Amino acid sequence: MSAKIKVGGVETFSTVDFPEHMAAVVFLQGCPWRCPFCHNTSLQPVNVETDFVWEKFLDFLEKRRGILDAVVFSGGEPLVQNSLGDAIDDVKSMGYKVALHTGGYRPEALAGVLPRLDWVGLDIKAPLTAEAYRKSTGGYDKVDNIRQSLSVLLESGVDFECRTTCDPRVLDLRDIYAIADSLKETGVKTYRLQRYRQVEGDATPDSECEKFFADKALERYLRESFPDFAFRS
Repeated sequence: MSAKIKVGGVETFSTVDFPEHMAAVVFLQGCPWRCPFCHNTSLQPVNVETDFVWEKFLDFLEKRRGILDAVVFSGGEPLVQNSLGDAIDDVKSMGYKVALHTGGYRPEALAGVLPRLDWVGLDIKAPLTAEAYRKSTGGYDKVDNIRQSLSVLLESGVDFECRTTCDPRVLDLRDIYAIADSLKETGVKTYRLQRYRQVEGDATPDSECEKFFADKALERYLRESFPDFAFRS
């Protein structure tokens, strides 16, 4: 059993976190980034102890066989925790499919768990430059790690999507074009543009949040660039 896994919370039923699957979502504790658009800031501290009992969650999954068909490991940043692979093994042994949400900051850890995964959602926070990533993540600038994670995913054959949250405080339309060009060049087929939902205390007008979705030239460019593109609210 994965007694060392630190879980900050669980969503017992979701139809949106793993496309075409009914899943439970496990939010793992810890994240090295401080993205200004994060809605899960309580999950950021890495060394916080939680009272979540992993074995009780496995009992829950045992009772949900036939209702749920998958488990999503999200965060935070799941690849922070070295015991992630053990937790995935626990879930796979019960017959569930497994998905992972990650920002790709630790490519060697991603490579270690990829053979056990059925799907990955890779968050692309900004254009793949050190300056842009520092702005969008609160200081992280090792974009080579992001590129390596993307390469590992492409080579693995595991189904995945790339997605970007359009926070108008840190991204503009030119940034989305730059991200799209980088992803298209590597061979990414599936891309999602996600609407930014204002965090507490942010008074950004809805019109600013919607401008990415309202730009028809951008939409046309993205649909031409990716065989599978969609906006996500």
